[in-house]
Amino acid sequence: MVIARMVAGAGSALAMLTLSGCGMLWSCTDTTAERGEAGVRVDIVDESGRPVGVTAEVPGWRREPHPQVPADGDEIHFQIRFEGAGQGDEPAVDACAVDDKRVVLGCQTVYSAEVFGPKGPYTGDYYLAVDRPEQVAEVLLIPNDQSDHDRRTCEDDMKDGGGVHPPDIPTPGERL
Repeated sequence: MVIARMVAGAGSALAMLTLSGCGMLWSCTDTTAERGEAGVRVDIVDESGRPVGVTAEVPGWRREPHPQVPADGDEIHFQIRFEGAGQGDEPAVDACAVDDKRVVLGCQTVYSAEVFGPKGPYTGDYYLAVDRPEQVAEVLLIPNDQSDHDRRTCEDDMKDGGGVHPPDIPTPGERL
């Protein structure tokens, strides 16, 4: 009789744990969004590929030493402009210096909320250090919004993580 009550009690406890979300099997999956086509001017897209209503553009770039560390040699000094940003919608994009075959020489993420230059908010300039600045043919932007950098993964949090994440920043040697 005692054993029967323990078995019945254990079944009830297991059912409560499962119903409360504390079961042994969670359905957590991480996926990565497909990287969009890089360009000098891009419409920024969310993880599902939908435009977020903001355009980013590299109006120009040049090779020159950074004024604070001229001894380090040439870097890629590029301008960036975000149109449509603001009012809580402040995406980020990866800016990449590439050679004439669109092979990545270096990248960095640029956050629209942090861009402020002499021409006002959402317009500014950055320096990008690359190993071979003389090989840079252009600076391209990846259209995928990178601003959701705090999203939890399944590895971080099995219960609340998961979902579609932006693609990783391109690494030197990748082709865009």
